[in-house]
Amino acid sequence: MSQSPQTQTPDLFTPLQLGAIQLPNRIIMAPLTRSRAGEGNAPTPLNAEYYAQRASAGLIITEATQVCDTAQGYPNTPGIHTDAQTVGWRAVAEAVHAAGGRIVTQLWHTGRISHPLFQPNGALPMAPSAIAAQGQLYTGQGMEPFPTPRALETAEIPALVRHFADAAKRAVFDAGLDGVEIHGANGYLIDQFLRDGANHRTDQYGGNVENRARFLLEILEATTHAIGADRVGLRLSPTGGFNDMSDSDPLGHFTTIAKTLNSFNLAYLHVIEGLPGNAMAPAPGLPHVAAALRAVYKGAIILNGGYSHATADAALAKGEADAISFGEQFLANPDLPTRFARKAALNEPDRASYYGGGAKGYTDYPALESVAA
Repeated sequence: MSQSPQTQTPDLFTPLQLGAIQLPNRIIMAPLTRSRAGEGNAPTPLNAEYYAQRASAGLIITEATQVCDTAQGYPNTPGIHTDAQTVGWRAVAEAVHAAGGRIVTQLWHTGRISHPLFQPNGALPMAPSAIAAQGQLYTGQGMEPFPTPRALETAEIPALVRHFADAAKRAVFDAGLDGVEIHGANGYLIDQFLRDGANHRTDQYGGNVENRARFLLEILEATTHAIGADRVGLRLSPTGGFNDMSDSDPLGHFTTIAKTLNSFNLAYLHVIEGLPGNAMAPAPGLPHVAAALRAVYKGAIILNGGYSHATADAALAKGEADAISFGEQFLANPDLPTRFARKAALNEPDRASYYGGGAKGYTDYPALESVAA
């Protein structure tokens, strides 16, 4: 007797329901900053072509997208807080949907990972605390040290929360995207609040983990109210050190946060934790937390961190995740699900063309059909 779909061991090609979105497979396109937005940080027809090429993904999560004019931290990254930007995203959504795909946009604010060159009137970037990240960022005029940000006033925080909710409404109701992912990872503003290496506040947004999570929880409350919880996902990176991030107890703190997330009934939780040997793996001495989050979080989990077809299938079969997201593989292989299904060779990504530029290294990677032709 054959197994029912409910009892079959899932693999990358098993359909999946994530909130309001029905996925034909569990191969997720991870968010990838490409720095190719047009004038006014609005998406262009080239961006629409790029995403439509990748519409066979179970779900596309777009590159991180600014929620307001203080959110930008890199050159030519898109926003979704002006009418022109929203029109650009509408064209992207229409192109992806016409190609049979599903697409959500990742909403971010970079916080201290910015520079006065990106800020209105050349102001300092904002952060939970006036602590500079160690290192440099690319400004379009060369590499510059991260400046010391200004600490947000408590009274400023509700407006930032509203920016996320307003961007979510633009994304779903005006641009026609299928949902949003809140970017709470990789050392950007929400992550800066969550982790005690960057958050030294003494008000209700600092101190214990419940207070440090308040900003994130207020954003989730506002965005789920605005567009429905079944169209909102969240990305976290509990042990990631990118952008000079650290935390004294990532296992304890993020397990507490994950339990709190259960009340929101989100579409999914997207966790970055690299496999051993991967660049995104926890640093020596740091715990692996994905399994602990899986144990306490009741919703769907997407894992990210250097997976191959084989290791992704193994993770799904073991119940470690409900879906797996792929970054560089999707960058260089617009038809990644087809290549996985046929066990075909993968294109190698051209790292020199990751950020900025035009079609080269963006929309010119060949699909299998064009290779065969």
